[in-house]
Amino acid sequence: MTKQEFKELTEQGVVLMDGATGSNLRKAGMPVGVCTEQWVLEHPEIIVRLQRAYAEAGSRIIYAPTFSANRISLAMHGLQDRLVGLNTELVRLTRKTVDEAKTGGRVYVAGDVTTTGKMLEPRGDITYHELYEVYCEQIRVLADAGVDLIGAETLMSVEEAQVILDAAQSVCDLPVMCTLTLEADGNALFGGNAVELVETLQEMGAAAAGLNCSVGPDQLESVVASMKAVARIPVIAKPNAGMPTMDEQGMAHYSMGPEQFAASMLRLVNAGAQIVGGCCGTDPRYIRELRNELHS
Repeated sequence: MTKQEFKELTEQGVVLMDGATGSNLRKAGMPVGVCTEQWVLEHPEIIVRLQRAYAEAGSRIIYAPTFSANRISLAMHGLQDRLVGLNTELVRLTRKTVDEAKTGGRVYVAGDVTTTGKMLEPRGDITYHELYEVYCEQIRVLADAGVDLIGAETLMSVEEAQVILDAAQSVCDLPVMCTLTLEADGNALFGGNAVELVETLQEMGAAAAGLNCSVGPDQLESVVASMKAVARIPVIAKPNAGMPTMDEQGMAHYSMGPEQFAASMLRLVNAGAQIVGGCCGTDPRYIRELRNELHS
């Protein structure tokens, strides 16, 4: 997918993404503390069923489950030497799944990258160059595996997003979407805010920017509006299904059902969000309801 093709896609109207992956894998039996990427390949029928349901619910962009398949995160499980294989096989599995789904149009596969958990100097102990090389490595593999675009999500600071964007642009020509986890007031967890995010990344050449995870859509209308006010690129909104509560088994239960989520998301669209989906607590029912809300 070229940057021009991405631009043309967003000019056709609101683009629907997928919903959560991790929270649905947990519901399907994935234990806490395992390497998600390895577990997915050991239980491929679960991600296939989920991704097929997202595609058939109306998602036009679906993330390959490569979220933490970078060298730093994989090393926590002793799997850093499987970086190429894990990323490549997860992209191939996602591509096969969406291509075989019964949809009314093409579904694009985004290579998913996220925070390594290491904070940049001076807050942390990793240098810009070290983090840059980590992201270059993973994104190069994702591009070689055939993703249509790169999706950097659940980032903790604008600076982290800048490193990823620099890395992506140095190893491929794919469109790059970046989303931060933002508080209800628009501030990032470890540096920057919603407006700074959009202003900075669009100058660097990001294809789209916005927020994901964070809180529920009912708390983000003013944040989305503030991003739209300065945006020359599409604004992304991919929030959680409200706020979670934890049960005795350690499972999260989110406060918003599909209908309430979709109604709140429509307000974000009216505030300026052009690429929308769901994060933690959402599933294909939420995406289907959001599609229906957008087309009603």
